[in-house]
Amino acid sequence: MNHRKELLRLLLNQAQFNGFEFRNWYQIHVGPTWPGTEQALNVLSTESRYYALLFSHDFARFYWRTGARISFVVPSITYPRINRRGEVVQVTRKPFTRRTIKPDVWKYHLRQMAAAEDPFVYLRRFLPMQEPSEETPFSKQVAQA
Repeated sequence: MNHRKELLRLLLNQAQFNGFEFRNWYQIHVGPTWPGTEQALNVLSTESRYYALLFSHDFARFYWRTGARISFVVPSITYPRINRRGEVVQVTRKPFTRRTIKPDVWKYHLRQMAAAEDPFVYLRRFLPMQEPSEETPFSKQVAQA
């Protein structure tokens, strides 16, 4: 749970940097009384309540700023392919950084996050300090939390 809370804090910091008002969101969607940031993060990090924040349209709009240039890491992938001789070969693509500018980018990312196996791993790719080598160990820690 502690890893989940720390990742929520990082994600929330990114959204707040872009103008997200966590206190207002919490009072509307979780409870009318504001317990403070630390206690609010404790509440969200228990019993899978963090999904309410992660899939919130308000949070997504600020996490992925409209019209902002976004850089993110596309992870490596391995898939089978048939070559010219009809043989099945494994193709491995290396991770790379992608940059994009879209007006409603947050809608696209909500759909991608919903289809992802772990929304935390998907969101973490967009944090400024993200490096590809850190993704695997951290995602295992989050899964265990």
